[in-house]
Amino acid sequence: MVTNNEAASRYEIHVDGELAGFLEYRDVGGVLALVHTEVDEAYAGQGLGGKLAQYALDDVLARGVKISPLCPFVAKYIDKHPEYRVTIR
Repeated sequence: MVTNNEAASRYEIHVDGELAGFLEYRDVGGVLALVHTEVDEAYAGQGLGGKLAQYALDDVLARGVKISPLCPFVAKYIDKHPEYRVTIR
C-alpha cells in the first residue's frame, strides 16, 4: 500500500504493515522535485520502486502539479511510460 506522508515529504510503500520503501520529494518553487527512491533490500526486485513512481506521478497529475524527476529511477520509469511525460516541466 502506497501513501503520501506529507509530514516527512515522501511517498511510502508498506508491506504487511512495515515500511518497505519510499520516494522523497521537495517542493521547489511550486514544482514537486522527486529526489530519491529507496526500497528495503528484502523487497528488491518486487516492483515496489515502480509502484512508488506510479503513485507519485498519478498523484501530481491528479493535483495538476508540475514535477521534476531528479531521481534517476523515476526518470527511467517515465521513459518507459510516456503517458506521464506531459507532466514534466
